[in-house]
Amino acid sequence: MTLTLGIIVTLILIGFFAGVLSGLVGVGGGIVIVPCLVFFLAFTQKMAQGTSLALLTLPVVILGMLQYYKEGHVDFRLVGFLALGFLVGGFFGGKLAVSIPENTLKKVFSIILFIVAIKLYYESTSTKKAATKNVPAQEIKP
Repeated sequence: MTLTLGIIVTLILIGFFAGVLSGLVGVGGGIVIVPCLVFFLAFTQKMAQGTSLALLTLPVVILGMLQYYKEGHVDFRLVGFLALGFLVGGFFGGKLAVSIPENTLKKVFSIILFIVAIKLYYESTSTKKAATKNVPAQEIKP
């Protein structure tokens, strides 16, 4: 891909939009960057996912995370365990993703986004709350 000024500006805008959403609601990589790279820059699904994962290896979300940490919304004990699972899961997920056909990968990706969107929508409109929801991290005992 030749990096024209238009492509560079588009990449920066996608990154900015993903960064804002990451800081705002904790999403960015897969939910924002992958579809934007496919739609606006005609990346293949695998190229978009690989690029998004490469972006996440950089400490790009640290400033957003610090805002949450200052307010007491980050428990690094929990993050460590999540990171361990994420590291192992990312390895196996990456191996699986590059081994399946592009169209199958797009279908899996879109189904996951759809299911998450429907679940979040219905949770946000429900007046009934589960007893375990909204428990601050500092209240979780080791």
